[in-house]
Amino acid sequence: MVQEKPIRFVRRLSAILAADVVKYSRLMNHDEETTHAKLTALLTDAVHPAIAEHGGRIVKNTGDGFLAEFPSAVEAVRAALQFQTRIHELTIDGAEDRRIAFRVGINVGDVIVEPHDIFGDGVNIAARLESIAEPGGICISSSAYDPVRGKIEAQFVDLGEQDLKNIVQPVRTYAVVRDQPGAATQAESSRPNLPPPPRLSIVVLPFANLSGDPEQDCFVDGVTESLTTDLSRIVGLFVIARNTAFTFKGRAVDRKQVGHDLKVRYILEGSVQRGGNRFRVNVQLVDAETGAYLWAERFDKLIAELFDMQDEIVSRLANTLGAQLIEVEARRAERSPRPNSMDLYFQGRALWNKGWWTPEFLAQAHVFFRRALELDPVNIEAMVGILCVEGVRGTSYVTDDWATHVSLGEAAAAKVLSLAPNHAFARFGLGVLLAATGRAAQGIAELERAISLDRNLAWAHAHIGKAKFWLGRAAETEAHVNEAFRLSPRDIYAFDWLMHIGFAKLQLTADAEAVSWFHRSIEANRSYPIAHFGLAAAYALHGSLNEARAAAKAGLALDPSFTIRRFRSTPVNDNPAWLAGAKRIVKGLHTAEVPEG
Repeated sequence: MVQEKPIRFVRRLSAILAADVVKYSRLMNHDEETTHAKLTALLTDAVHPAIAEHGGRIVKNTGDGFLAEFPSAVEAVRAALQFQTRIHELTIDGAEDRRIAFRVGINVGDVIVEPHDIFGDGVNIAARLESIAEPGGICISSSAYDPVRGKIEAQFVDLGEQDLKNIVQPVRTYAVVRDQPGAATQAESSRPNLPPPPRLSIVVLPFANLSGDPEQDCFVDGVTESLTTDLSRIVGLFVIARNTAFTFKGRAVDRKQVGHDLKVRYILEGSVQRGGNRFRVNVQLVDAETGAYLWAERFDKLIAELFDMQDEIVSRLANTLGAQLIEVEARRAERSPRPNSMDLYFQGRALWNKGWWTPEFLAQAHVFFRRALELDPVNIEAMVGILCVEGVRGTSYVTDDWATHVSLGEAAAAKVLSLAPNHAFARFGLGVLLAATGRAAQGIAELERAISLDRNLAWAHAHIGKAKFWLGRAAETEAHVNEAFRLSPRDIYAFDWLMHIGFAKLQLTADAEAVSWFHRSIEANRSYPIAHFGLAAAYALHGSLNEARAAAKAGLALDPSFTIRRFRSTPVNDNPAWLAGAKRIVKGLHTAEVPEG
């Protein structure tokens, strides 16, 4: 038997250039014929001549981008600088939100060569570098930087080691910045044309071990590393890789200089100190542009709980920090004379985060998200904002037309998940909508999937508890909500979670306990109407009629349109335990003199 020879692939070492048009879908959505014509002209007038001049070849076009191969990293970078400069010149007079701009990534690696394509990790790394480049910018790997350094008229900003999607090892990355005349003699601080830091960008500096006990270094470094990993799960947050961050360990640093060198807007720093049988973790969020402290948090724990509490500390910080960054960016956006799409998103999300879930405030938040999408139709986070608003409108008894808002929320979720299938918060939002409208089992499945994507998503744990209440399993609700509080004990949505337990207690006929939980919910947020109506029902069922009427009056002051008919109209499910509990709640609302409608 003749043994078949193994297939031999043609391989070679190449400089790979990957390029892609920024927000191409939005531009095509606005005017596809004009966009296509402009892109064709730029490829013809700027890109193709530069690539040919520097000995490269276009391997393939990808609709809104291309892949090119060069025999030299130097020529690849020179070509990219040439066509990026030319594109800037050709588009400078156009409206800013209609300009075509490329991101470029360059890597040197061994590739498999076929007649009309090239393959391998070298290609994948170039594509991932392109995705993190600034519009009009160029990012290169260290394998391209080493042979290029000192050979071209450009400067380089060290971005540190980047964790690139689907690439096993971190890649040291550099941003290429063209020198202006005489720039070689200028100081670093006067370097022109450096792109600004990404809006949500942060480095977690190694926490300091102030205890004097070297055995605690493992714990201290573990908190730093875990927090870096968990923060990277926050959608839209750019986090400097831990290998770069740890180069600052044990060093006194100038915060502004760190922000400048790493191109980040925020710095998270902290320390761990032991005192007796307890230890204290202090954390501060710093504005890297000004050096000002924006927020601080402290944890005091028993030494015996040291390693058991590491994950809990990280989860609490990740949850709190996400909300804090939204609030800070919203304040920045308010000062902008010409807000862009993300400015409007931050303002809408900050307003929604306040929990003023009355019809008026929900409408205001919706306006911000809608305006953000008008400027950028593929702003995924603004779509999630629409999902949030429609989700509250459809599930929180603030309107009689809940079905329309559920439908709009599901449409928003479907659009987000078509673009970003692993968006944890979109999965969470879809799960809430399903659970609240007669599909609790499906809702729980989506909520569990959201947790698998983001282990710190405390809201998903709380809403699994709420879904269990809708399934007639109210005895399980409190445990799920307690897990949410373990991950985020001072969460901005605590009022909603506490209310979940209040309604679960009513289903269990524990009316006195329900009164206590509803009071805690209202203390956390006095502007949430349904919590007042829950309290009214609990007081009435407990026999405290004056208190019940007062609570109902407070709820109607916040939402005069609320009626018992609206509460009855949502098709939660036909579980006997749920139906019996809902019947009790309706009886309490009647007794509290809430309008029938």
